[in-house]
Amino acid sequence: MAIEDVFMAKNPSTALKLGQARGAAICAAVVQQLPVAEYSPREIKQAIVGKGNADKSQVQHMTRILLNIREELQEDQADALGVALCHAHVFAFNRRLRQSGGAF
Repeated sequence: MAIEDVFMAKNPSTALKLGQARGAAICAAVVQQLPVAEYSPREIKQAIVGKGNADKSQVQHMTRILLNIREELQEDQADALGVALCHAHVFAFNRRLRQSGGAF
């Protein structure tokens, strides 16, 4: 399972709710004995857009392009798909690294 790392929300109430949701998701994964990978917003943006300081609209745009999605994505949809894409990139890279014996 892949999840976005903790970040500072502008609203304390939102930050608390986000923390509770993350905790519940991580607990559910652990109960199912799934490995949990956490990525910072910067890592996700770097993987999707190519720069860690990209804005939300750039993430939305590139997510649509990478997944060949025709309709517009809401920010939260693009964020969730961005986490999945970032994890897929990291997972594929690590697999290639293991297969090559660590030599690139």
